[in-house]
Amino acid sequence: MPATSVYVGLLLATAGWIAFQPKWGQRFIHLNSSNVHNLALGRWWTLFTSGLVVDGVPVLLGVGAVAAVLGLAEWRWGTWRAFGVFLFGHVVTTLLTEAAVWLMMLAHLSGSLPVARDIGISYGLAATASCLLALGTRRARRHGLPALAVLLTIAWYINQELADAGHLLAVGLGALGARTPWLRSAAQRRSKQQRPSPPPPGGTPPTVHRPGGMEREGS
Repeated sequence: MPATSVYVGLLLATAGWIAFQPKWGQRFIHLNSSNVHNLALGRWWTLFTSGLVVDGVPVLLGVGAVAAVLGLAEWRWGTWRAFGVFLFGHVVTTLLTEAAVWLMMLAHLSGSLPVARDIGISYGLAATASCLLALGTRRARRHGLPALAVLLTIAWYINQELADAGHLLAVGLGALGARTPWLRSAAQRRSKQQRPSPPPPGGTPPTVHRPGGMEREGS
């Protein structure tokens, strides 16, 4: 999983730099948050650079989750598909949540949300995890995917934060992406590679007993 290893290295490097340079680190977070304020100023690159920071959870926990989920996706689908799903979930969920903030601004309901930090790996991670579950075994589809949605719904109910609603959106986007032929073909190909080879048409040759206790397989 070379691409996942590079991404994990970038996350660790960014986290280390922010920890040792807190003043510049906070400025980096402010400038790369993909909120309405930055997007209105034309900082569209924040849709991508916001995924370079682990936010809201301990760094090692977030990096470990990326290594596990994104690494598994890259192993099963290949680099382009895995990172395509991750970026799709990250970027599209961000746009949808910030569109909601913009509508709240029009209705004068948003408060300080336009400049609130919207940064981190969680949207892409949620989308990739749900896509893996949707393309997994029947048990994963029937139990794992609903369980993930229920847990994130509970988190939304408890925290009442827009980011938690974004996580649910990302889960839906990941499950939607799992229905595309681009991903289903890769999942089916991996499943065939892992399936054991069928026995030969004639089955296992019979064992022929010979005098003296020696045995050999019949032709």
